Amino acid sequence: MPTWHPHPDVWLLFGSIVAGYLIACRRHEEATGEPTPRRKRRLFVLGMGVLWLGADYPIHDLAENYLYLMHMVQHMLFTLVAAPILIAGMPAWLLRDLLRPRLVSAAWRFLTRPLVALVFFNAVLLFTHWPAVVEASVSSAPLHFSLHVLIVFSAFVMWWPVMSPLPEMPSLPAPGQMLYLFFQSLAPTIPASFLTFGHHPLYPIYGTFPRIWGVNALSDQLAAGLIMKLVGGMILWGVIAAIFFRWGAREDREGFDALAYRDVEREIQAELSR
Repeated sequence: MPTWHPHPDVWLLFGSIVAGYLIACRRHEEATGEPTPRRKRRLFVLGMGVLWLGADYPIHDLAENYLYLMHMVQHMLFTLVAAPILIAGMPAWLLRDLLRPRLVSAAWRFLTRPLVALVFFNAVLLFTHWPAVVEASVSSAPLHFSLHVLIVFSAFVMWWPVMSPLPEMPSLPAPGQMLYLFFQSLAPTIPASFLTFGHHPLYPIYGTFPRIWGVNALSDQLAAGLIMKLVGGMILWGVIAAIFFRWGAREDREGFDALAYRDVEREIQAELSR
């Protein structure tokens, strides 16, 4: 393992965001008397914890100086784990405050249209995995940080059509959500195939890094491609399955409620006819 060293900039940034969130929740409660549900606060802190896990030692150090597969693990944490948890942890009033400026609201409405969101997220995915961009980001800390911000932002856009908590910007119906995530599960196949089936290192700079755990450059690249395709696909298909079963349970419940209502209506009509 690389030698541990602190990342105070990461601690300061994430600590400030969590503190700002909690202060905003407290002020909203004082102003309106409406407390933020404890579950949402826990989810937000958990989402920030997942971001911190990917941005700090050891994953950050391994991804930046040793293994591209850890770079892929980092991106999976940012886009497929942290982003949906953070959306689930943000109350509607906070999102409305963030989207209050007219230009911000208009841009967000456009970006979160399902087709636009799908194209935007995968365009960012391809861009951030372009060899020249990867090599430049490894050599520049500001660029590396900027790309991570872009990746997390694109993940918020991608998950919005599935998880939007705002009725004025509604999510897709359940069948649409499943179809949307199905196409999203197919999209990373292209960059993953270059990583998995490449006969030469796609990112030569990773070939110059010290080898760790006996993983050579090609095996590292192969593992990164498999993580992108298989692990990413498993997460998305797990969400698809959850949506399907929740949708089925809701349909059954609504059907049962409709039958019960009709039975009660018949009984009332029978009593009135006597």
